[in-house]
Amino acid sequence: MAAQAVEGAAVTARRTVFQRVRQAAERSGRVADDVRVVAVSKTKPVSLIRRVYDAGHRCFGENYVQEFIEKAPQLPQDIDWHFIGHLQSNKAKSLIAAVPNLSMVQGVDNEKIANHLDRAVSSIGRKPLPVMVQVKTGKLVRGTQRSRKRHIV
Repeated sequence: MAAQAVEGAAVTARRTVFQRVRQAAERSGRVADDVRVVAVSKTKPVSLIRRVYDAGHRCFGENYVQEFIEKAPQLPQDIDWHFIGHLQSNKAKSLIAAVPNLSMVQGVDNEKIANHLDRAVSSIGRKPLPVMVQVKTGKLVRGTQRSRKRHIV
């Protein structure tokens, strides 16, 4: 019974978030459909993710590779998965191989991870994976800015 209450609360929260997104979009002169809401599902059970999915949500984010690899195959293939947070370079290949509907990696913070992701998608013949690059805005060590530019297209 408690699990059903939590799942119902998640669906209600989703509805509230989308209402707030619509209102904010209207105030700013934007189109609400252009705003992507990523439901962070880390540590949440598959049943809860499924309930939010059944309510119409299709974009979810995970940040624990092992948990992600276990959950993704249990859920529909039309989910728009995002990996959020820091990705360890030694886990890039297993993530790419295990989650074919991974659509974005948020938080690539160094060249080594970018290279590992690039090699992983290339090795399975997958098109390049969009990433969000984490940029340090403080003082940069001489030369690092130039090397990062090679990976940003």
